[in-house]
Amino acid sequence: MIKFFKSVGHEMKLVHWPSAKENRRDTVNVVVTSLLYALFLGALDWVFERLIQMVL
Repeated sequence: MIKFFKSVGHEMKLVHWPSAKENRRDTVNVVVTSLLYALFLGALDWVFERLIQMVL
């Protein structure tokens, strides 16, 4: 069990932890991408809703 925790400690030292600047950049990318996808899917939903209303 001790060997396991030593191994975990060693691996944690090898991990690259992002800086605050990298975290902010990545968070902004995720939020902007999510908003763009939401707008795109909302527009598609609106178009298909109008098409279905025209058919029915």
